[in-house]
Amino acid sequence: MKKTFKIVPFLIICLAFFANSDVLAAERSLSSGFSGSDVIALQDKLIARGYLASGKNTGYFGSLTEAAVKKFQCEVGIICSGTRASGYGVYGPRTQAALLSSFEFSGWIPYWRTSTGTQDVLPHLSQLKSIMPFVYTVKTNGKLNDAGEMSKEPWVSFIAAAKQAKVRVVPTVMWGDGDAIHRILSNQTTRIALEDEIANLVKQNNFDGIDIDFEAKKHETIDYFSTFLKGLYQRMGNKWVYCTVEARMPLDHRYLPGQTIPPDAQDYANDYAQMNKYCDRIEIMAYDQGTIDQRLNAVRTAPYAPVADPDWVEGLVSMAVKGGVAKNKIILGVPTYGYEYKVTPIAGSGYEYQRLWAFNPKYAIDIAAKLGIVPSRNSAGEMGFSYDAKLLEPAPTGTDSTLTQQQTTATTTVAENAPSTGSGQAGLQANTSQSFNYFSWSDAQAIADKIALARKLGLRGVAVFKFDGGEDPGMWEVLK
Repeated sequence: MKKTFKIVPFLIICLAFFANSDVLAAERSLSSGFSGSDVIALQDKLIARGYLASGKNTGYFGSLTEAAVKKFQCEVGIICSGTRASGYGVYGPRTQAALLSSFEFSGWIPYWRTSTGTQDVLPHLSQLKSIMPFVYTVKTNGKLNDAGEMSKEPWVSFIAAAKQAKVRVVPTVMWGDGDAIHRILSNQTTRIALEDEIANLVKQNNFDGIDIDFEAKKHETIDYFSTFLKGLYQRMGNKWVYCTVEARMPLDHRYLPGQTIPPDAQDYANDYAQMNKYCDRIEIMAYDQGTIDQRLNAVRTAPYAPVADPDWVEGLVSMAVKGGVAKNKIILGVPTYGYEYKVTPIAGSGYEYQRLWAFNPKYAIDIAAKLGIVPSRNSAGEMGFSYDAKLLEPAPTGTDSTLTQQQTTATTTVAENAPSTGSGQAGLQANTSQSFNYFSWSDAQAIADKIALARKLGLRGVAVFKFDGGEDPGMWEVLK
């Protein structure tokens, strides 16, 4: 008994000491006037997610930190008004949990794979924050077209299940006609009509929001598009506005030293700063890289034509942040597919890449198995291999394009690559002195790498393109 009696006071003294130190700092609630290393940790999280300005991690919980906490609490649905006694502006248990778990997973289900896509996602709804049915398009007259028949099964049952699981249903409106986009948005009457039609569509169907994916816009459309987003945002009320944007690359990736940079090289079609005002989420399409990155082409092991190299992706994010997009709004688009190329060596000057088609992983894996090839990780961190196309039928079937067309004729010459020997060469089984075919695709590990990158950069989350049942099934283990 005496032995126990001596230990208890000692423990009490130790606990009292630690309770007043930063050892238990992670457990205490923080509010205005607090200071310490736990305040710095909070401020670092707020800075990483774009709620607090860089350099404000002073360790003191002042008015700026309080405002950042309030903004976060309101955005994630904890509390939007009230006093400190009600928890508004206080970094308490609920807010701590929300900030730690606010990384979002979402993705698109394409209308051309409605059945397999919805079946693929249903068992995993609990892992997702949002789901974007890739369904609506815009006609040349500026009117909406329901390409995926959202009012029918399996969408009706799927949407009901998503709502039951508290997953946001945010359908995509996709438009890729630059001329028509400019004509409709530059005309006040037709622009407002489109804003009204989209807002009414969301409210009448009780969707949680809308995802605007207007691609191939012209530079002269930039201000009209911003005006359109502003008008739509005002009409949407408490509904979400997601904006999907094409990748914007840094100039030092687009052009090599010594190359002439065209005067219109920075005539962009999206005003990032304006989009940051009127889009609740900005989804960067960080895929379809191919041979566009001149700097990486020169240093990566050939053959090299990835869907998305992490170094390339990081450059896209840096451009978005530099352009005025808050990190806490950025959703990183992550591919689940790949591309096949015909690669022709050019004596003394590199390779010519002709993109043939997009595919889901099984297509490439089946070819590899047929030819006895073991795919390997390439210099972009994706899976791939090369093979002699003469060993197969001249017109492969079973490709699964992520686009509406099955084949493209784009041909690109890469003037120089790193030597095509050594580590990083993807399952090279072809004579590279002659034309050969090359695969590169995004598997579960490549997806995991992008998720890790998004977390490292302090982004809001990732969105997968696409959920259709054809992706690497191991993907679901990394979307956690």
